Amino acid sequence: MVVTRPSHSSMPRRLLNHPLTLYLIFLVLMLLKLMWLHHNLHAYNITMGFFDKVIAIGSLLLLSFWTWLLPRRSMIVSLVLLNLLLTALIYADMVYYRYFQDFLTIPVLLQARQVDALGDSIATLIYASDLWFFADWLAVIPFAAIALFSRRYRSENTGAYVNGYGSYGSYTSNDRKVRMRRRLTAGSVALVLGLGLAVGPIYFYSKTWAKGLFENNWWNVSMYNVTGLLAFHGYDLYNYAKDQIGSGPEADPSDVKEAKTFFADRQQAFTRKDALFGKYKDSNVIIVQGEAYMNFMIGQSIGGQEITPHFNELMKESQYYSHFYHQTGQGRTSDADFGANISLHPLPVGSAFVRYADHMYDSLPSILKDNGYSTNVFHAYESGFWNRYTMYQNMKYDKFYSKNDYVQDDPLGWSLSDESFFRQSVEKMSNEVTEPFYSFLITLSSHHPYVLPQDKQQLDVGEFQGTMFGNYLQSVHYVDSALGNMVEDLKNRGLWENTIFMFYGDHDNSIKEKAQYEQFLGRSLNDLDMEQIMNEVPLLVHLPDGAAAGTIDEPSGQLDITPSVLHLLGISDQSYYHMGNDVYDGSSRMVVLRNGAFSDGTVFYIPSDDYIYESATCYDLSSRNKTDINACRPGYDESVKRLHISDTVITYDLIQQFREEGAQ
Repeated sequence: MVVTRPSHSSMPRRLLNHPLTLYLIFLVLMLLKLMWLHHNLHAYNITMGFFDKVIAIGSLLLLSFWTWLLPRRSMIVSLVLLNLLLTALIYADMVYYRYFQDFLTIPVLLQARQVDALGDSIATLIYASDLWFFADWLAVIPFAAIALFSRRYRSENTGAYVNGYGSYGSYTSNDRKVRMRRRLTAGSVALVLGLGLAVGPIYFYSKTWAKGLFENNWWNVSMYNVTGLLAFHGYDLYNYAKDQIGSGPEADPSDVKEAKTFFADRQQAFTRKDALFGKYKDSNVIIVQGEAYMNFMIGQSIGGQEITPHFNELMKESQYYSHFYHQTGQGRTSDADFGANISLHPLPVGSAFVRYADHMYDSLPSILKDNGYSTNVFHAYESGFWNRYTMYQNMKYDKFYSKNDYVQDDPLGWSLSDESFFRQSVEKMSNEVTEPFYSFLITLSSHHPYVLPQDKQQLDVGEFQGTMFGNYLQSVHYVDSALGNMVEDLKNRGLWENTIFMFYGDHDNSIKEKAQYEQFLGRSLNDLDMEQIMNEVPLLVHLPDGAAAGTIDEPSGQLDITPSVLHLLGISDQSYYHMGNDVYDGSSRMVVLRNGAFSDGTVFYIPSDDYIYESATCYDLSSRNKTDINACRPGYDESVKRLHISDTVITYDLIQQFREEGAQ
């Protein structure tokens, strides 16, 4: 074989084409993108220090070590494809985080229709500066094309090659064996390094300071803080596979015992018989779940105009819960529905509607159906969204009125305007549904990004004109008007006087800039203020005779709705597996949020992003100042227990198991 010596001009090209150089470039590019993601999260108390970068490098090695086993052309193409795939994943996580303050998971990806349907919402989460995230593609894609089609990178498996000096030659059998050994050695080194740099530290953390996080899987952001993004996705894939493969996992006997004890203690605590218990037996029940309807703007005005005038007027003859919390997780609207109608905590990952729609639940519609009610749910959108059609069958609704059941006479946003939705729904209740009935309605018009057509904008938002915050106020004002017309329609049809009517918000509006809330409210806000603003939604309860009206300041949450409705109807909640409070029984209550925050009316606990208890914050609600973290310890222990019990009950279908055991 004849080889010419390289010229000095060919040396840089030879160095660039060396497999180690290409591999290092891949690692550096992907590490920079992971750092870019982290910088754009703006997550409080989460840093990307030296060891976090080490874990990230280790994760990249584990994802790419196998490329060393390939001929050079195949290696180049594989690294470029990995770059494209990982870039897409990291960017998708970044956009998803901007809306949900969370990361993508396998259950979320299985709900891809939810992501697709966000449409305009996603468009508002993509910034022009994001183009820099893809800048390297201008080089790596052409380079891959050259490697794929150029003779220079022809695989040695063909028996011929163009060497780094620009001369032609052919491989001997010995050459191929040497190259194969080198590739195997390099791949093995990358694999071992990856295990040592990524798996080693994470395993150590899981057995020491982060043990509780791995056991309870509290919050994806906290898990990310321990594992980094790529290892987080690996852990998520592992958990999903563990849950799905074979006949399914078995619950830990100690967890089952803990759940049994919790519900047994709860059932023994039922001793109340107050004036409201059963006072409204056989009354109709209408519950409206308002999309992104938050509490901070209730009673507020802008430019001298009330934002929610009809809600404010209805408050005068209703119970208004001023510290009512949404308790949702990744499932957002479906989680609010789940918590309100099933009285269990939503899952830490994904939506129970999608993941466990076939499990047994003591849902409000199923209980009321057993007590002679006609049960119906109304939502003018696709019946398969959030797997509602399947879940609602399991919840024993008689009929699900979805998009195809409505005349699209006033299209708005995702589907039908709330004005038309309420009007058509009340008409169906009046003409198609037998009394007593339970009707659950889910609104849509105030959905992110909150843009209304000009002819429906009736609020002068002043300085907020042209901002998403201003659009949000505008959309809420519109929904409030539709709500007022719905109440008048119910009165005109003779349904109002015999109906328990509830309206609550499902979750926050995903607008998290503190400066805008300070500007709107005209005062500075601390962390407690913002935590309550982002987690408090209004609950309005109007009883048939307008009794017990007034403002209730004690904390309550979405899980409390089902037990409280049953109380008013005189249906004992004692035999059902619910975790919410009965707001009418006079007992003290604590509200636990999905991320582990809680309030008992005296303190408010805000977990840290690293989910270490000592790093969290405990506020005294009487002074609204930070207090000793140990003041929150009893509530923290209880909240941990409740979330774990709820997750265990849902995941392992324990209600079904408990019912079967009770029947034996």
